[in-house]
Amino acid sequence: MAGQDLRGALPDGQDVPGTLPDGLAAAVRETAGDIAALLRPGTDMRLPVPGSEWNVGEAAAHLAQANELMADIAAGQARSYGDGTPQSLASANEQALAEFDERGAEPLAAMIVAQADAYLKVWDEGPTEETVVTPLGPMAPAVLGSYLLTHMLGHGYDLARALGRPHMIDRARVELTLPFLVTAMPRVTDTSRTAGLTAGYTIRLWSGARFGVTVTNGAVSVGSPPARPDCTILIEPVTFLLMALGRRGQWGALARGHILVRGRKPWLAPRFPALFKAP
Repeated sequence: MAGQDLRGALPDGQDVPGTLPDGLAAAVRETAGDIAALLRPGTDMRLPVPGSEWNVGEAAAHLAQANELMADIAAGQARSYGDGTPQSLASANEQALAEFDERGAEPLAAMIVAQADAYLKVWDEGPTEETVVTPLGPMAPAVLGSYLLTHMLGHGYDLARALGRPHMIDRARVELTLPFLVTAMPRVTDTSRTAGLTAGYTIRLWSGARFGVTVTNGAVSVGSPPARPDCTILIEPVTFLLMALGRRGQWGALARGHILVRGRKPWLAPRFPALFKAP
């Protein structure tokens, strides 16, 4: 995609994706294990997930299916799953759940772990393709791993909230979601919100990771920070990921000091989250 440079999205000193980013395999494995630990024997799988139409059993079943989907894609299998729009992905999710009736805590926990391991096994054996086709478009196999981690963290957070348990999102894992997020952002742009806008943003996590978002007459590109950004948003990493995934709004984060704004046009900051639609 024009203008994209992943080096600007990674922590200082980290290599450009092309090899599996340091820590990603461990984060995928540990996050799957953390989610499995939430689904212990006796878990009430009928509990509602806050902010969702799903209950715990349905959210866990979706995770098991999604992990299998991504392992299959990594292995070079063609899998059709919507057309990348939020509406098509929601429809594909509902159809997949309707065709899969497992809702037990222990079987689903085992499947989530096994399919995360299946993705990592494919990587260990060497990806067969330089680019894979995912529900959000083509991407490198290593970026697919970042996608897998991001997806598990989002739904793992939902399950933890539903069950009243601590979530598994931390600063290190958030940084490992960045290769996927900077790849996906131009693909989930809300063109009705970017229309007519020209602006340069730098997004900087408190951990030091950073990237730039440039909007030129409504067209979005993501990569290295612009030389003279109009607006720089400094944000606490967990807050950043939860906002990116539509799990948290900006106003509470601003009130708690989790977001700081600098630059020539600070009034552009509140507009930024609405430029994108979380799938």
